[in-house]
Amino acid sequence: MHRKVIAPSVLAASLLLVIPASAAGSAAGTPGIGDPYYPASGNGGYDVSHYDLRLKYQPATDLLEGTATLLATARTDLSRFNLDFGLKVSEVRVNGAKAKFATSGVHELEVTPAKPLPKNTQASVVVKYAGKPSEFKVDGWSAWQRTPDGGVAAQEPEAAAWWFPSNDHPLDKATFDVSVSVPDGTQAISNGVLQSQTSRLGWTRYNWRSNKPQATYLATLAVGRFDITTDKTANGLPVLNAYSKDLGDNAGAARASVERTAEIAEWLEGVFGPYPFNALGGYVPNVPSGFALETQTRPFYSPRQFANGANTSVVVHELAHQWYGDSVSVEGWKDIWINEGFARYSQWLWSEKEGEGTAQELAEWTYGVRPAEDPFWQVKPGDPGPDNQFHAAVYDRGAIALQALRNEIGDEAFFRILKGWPTERAHGNAKVSDFVRYAEKASGKPLAALFDTWLYTPGKPAFGPPAAAAAAKDGRAAQAAPAAERAEPKSWKKIAATNGVHETGHGHGQGHEH
Repeated sequence: MHRKVIAPSVLAASLLLVIPASAAGSAAGTPGIGDPYYPASGNGGYDVSHYDLRLKYQPATDLLEGTATLLATARTDLSRFNLDFGLKVSEVRVNGAKAKFATSGVHELEVTPAKPLPKNTQASVVVKYAGKPSEFKVDGWSAWQRTPDGGVAAQEPEAAAWWFPSNDHPLDKATFDVSVSVPDGTQAISNGVLQSQTSRLGWTRYNWRSNKPQATYLATLAVGRFDITTDKTANGLPVLNAYSKDLGDNAGAARASVERTAEIAEWLEGVFGPYPFNALGGYVPNVPSGFALETQTRPFYSPRQFANGANTSVVVHELAHQWYGDSVSVEGWKDIWINEGFARYSQWLWSEKEGEGTAQELAEWTYGVRPAEDPFWQVKPGDPGPDNQFHAAVYDRGAIALQALRNEIGDEAFFRILKGWPTERAHGNAKVSDFVRYAEKASGKPLAALFDTWLYTPGKPAFGPPAAAAAAKDGRAAQAAPAAERAEPKSWKKIAATNGVHETGHGHGQGHEH
């Protein structure tokens, strides 16, 4: 996947809050969930189980009006709690009673309910708001993209604050109902299944439902004029794809790629197990960006991804994230390898299936094209740091790590792990260390040293063909052949062309799909 990374120093500013004395027996929830990469992301003290968003959007003016209802559970006695949000709020109610509210930091909405919330009690939080999302900036940057006929919310690691109040971190996943009213002739695209569509007095309302836990950055909204195709998979899952009507020369290649979504997802089920959600699809709005993002059930693709023709590899990458990243989400953003390393490796497996280069050939080529002194080898995929979160090494070195694992434990155990992990961890969160332990248990082999070498040790490790491990035991060197002696895999350029999938042009992204 994809995106702009907000500078930690900017986010950390919202932690420098003076928190007043709380009511006796209760305390204020923290303005961050505890992620060291992004200290102000998310909030402490509560968990959200469901978001109900009722919105009205005017494409001509970029005015978004909304009422968000959050169903949450207090995890401690709360006198106050924070939401992440950037638009102007007019009213907040907690359990039906008006609550006091104030803003602080970059996108903190501080809510003080009329009565403190006791630990383990459920609460409804209703926030009424309005504003122009494109005018809300964080460090001069916006996650909302204007289009000629509307607007789009899709970004990583944060996008929710531009269009709805939330606990904006993958640790707090929830189900979603998104209802959007737009002028007749305009469509509103979101996650999940379109439950209903009604028109009245010049406005059309679209009601979408995402019924499995979803991280807030994976919630998406696109308003504009789209050509929409619908279908069903063999298993009865609804498929909905949407394309802006003004994609120009990229229109044909975009359709030729995204229309293969159901086929690719069916193939991925053979690799990763049953598809984890209630809908499939993708959308291509007319945006100037070049990245793609695994927005849950309906990935976002920039038209530039198809500038050189059809690009099924990027579709493979974003659909692989439905298992690795969406169903099984990071516990913290340092764990990004368990998203991106696997999504990149899925592209290598697709190449293997298509007869355009095996995963081993791609691993050897990727390994060989960068000399040992290349700074690429200094980035640690298992903990790359916020500035390198979407560095090429997280993807490419991260995928080589998986090929090294495959070579070490053999295909049978390797593919059992690829399918078992998203099944065991479905709809939850995980750390890199959780995957390492799972792989050791599933394979029956000690693997900590292998993962430490590939994910946490700066420098270019030794890597070679599957016989490398046996050769090393015999004291023989077994490295990949020099680049001059290898043929470039046919799929290499296609896969490399997807490296802009997550580059937004505004931040620290390293030119990869999210």
